[in-house]
Amino acid sequence: MKIIPVNTPVGLKKFIRLPYKLYKDDPVWVPPLLSEVSKQFNRKRNPTLGHCEYALFLLEDEDEIIGRIAAFTDNVALKEWKDAVGLFGYFECIDDKNAANALLDAAAGWLRSKGMKSMRGPWSFVSQEWGLVIEGFTPSPTVMAPYNPPYYINHIGDYGFEKVKDLLVYYISAEEGYKIPDRILKLTDDVAKRFNIRTRQLNMRDFDNEVDRIIELSNKSLINNWGYTQVTGEEAAAIGADLKSIIHPRGVIFAEDSRGHPVGFAITIPDVNFLIKDLGGRLLPFGWLKVLLGLPRLRKYRLFALGVLPEYQGKGIDSLIYRALYEAVYTPDIWLEINYVLEDNVPMNNAIIKLNAKPLRRYRIYQKSI
Repeated sequence: MKIIPVNTPVGLKKFIRLPYKLYKDDPVWVPPLLSEVSKQFNRKRNPTLGHCEYALFLLEDEDEIIGRIAAFTDNVALKEWKDAVGLFGYFECIDDKNAANALLDAAAGWLRSKGMKSMRGPWSFVSQEWGLVIEGFTPSPTVMAPYNPPYYINHIGDYGFEKVKDLLVYYISAEEGYKIPDRILKLTDDVAKRFNIRTRQLNMRDFDNEVDRIIELSNKSLINNWGYTQVTGEEAAAIGADLKSIIHPRGVIFAEDSRGHPVGFAITIPDVNFLIKDLGGRLLPFGWLKVLLGLPRLRKYRLFALGVLPEYQGKGIDSLIYRALYEAVYTPDIWLEINYVLEDNVPMNNAIIKLNAKPLRRYRIYQKSI
């Protein structure tokens, strides 16, 4: 076995395509679009890389690529976290302890050379694509949600990583008889009246300004959440451009005060993984048509983000937003994944449980001194 740093377009192509080989017989994995994955490693198309320094490594055994890993530092995170924490991600490997150790050694060595004291992951160059699946390996992951085989847990643990945070995933399904409990309906009616809050859906005719409102709310409401870093203007523009073509306006909710100022938001993303699972990572020749025709009728969603300004937290505004969102996207076949919720975010978990959402999956972030 030998480690090969990725520093050529050919090497990057091998790095990107490895999961399509490793998971080719896995019925749960959803092959992401190759064009979207490639964009993550393009500095001109992924503004997150503008504040990151990174290295990619492949593991080769007798001319066969059997593993990969990325190691990176994020200058925004280092400044905000005030801790010398390096990150690793894009870890894929055959079920071989020596192979896994070689990859993790390569990442740890690179991070040490950059002055990092610890190594955290799995992480990625995409917002909220974090964590290793440790519980709930089915059903297939939703859009922008990681997936891995169970044996990764052993390889990460055997290397000396320890849990630093769990991320919880819930779901609701109308086909399983889900409905908002009557007590929540009464509670949210009272909340709306008491604090003079109204909810509304995304205005596509004012899309760019709506994106700005979401980013401002996100940066103010989530700043104290573990692992969160401020979204830059360039990242906001890129996120908006990516979502504009697939978003359902009714799936984005704003909560506003009596003056029309936003105080909270929620974003759901149509689960395009449901449409692309059998496309092998390619839209051509006819995959684009399946996506184009399927998006308007898609009733599977991922609740990607929800935030409430600090001065309005603890007042039930989050439950009001959940209710407005559910009523906006409800159909008899709706399936909604709520992803991610920090395990120690007690108010958010309590609100979700009171809504009768069911546990689905658990992701884990690991950390190790290096």
